[in-house]
Amino acid sequence: MDSMEKIFGKTAQMTVLKNLIENKNEPTYLSGIAEATGLSNSSVSRVITPLVESGVILEKPLGKQIRTFQLNMESEATNVIIEFYNKINQLVD
Repeated sequence: MDSMEKIFGKTAQMTVLKNLIENKNEPTYLSGIAEATGLSNSSVSRVITPLVESGVILEKPLGKQIRTFQLNMESEATNVIIEFYNKINQLVD
């Protein structure tokens, strides 16, 4: 159990966000997130929507059916989340 799970519990949305933070410079696909996190595609799709709507994650279409996702590094909220994530991991173990 990592620091974030100790404090907030393990949720699908937290798992997806953590995966994207740990791979912040790499765009990925919904199925790639699902495979990396062990969540189903439908779970990832469900929890990624509010993150996209809030501007924390950027969604870019790639063709007609494929979408890529990446942290929005221009978002102040994203940068605060990353800073918090890094700090909490240093303090809680």
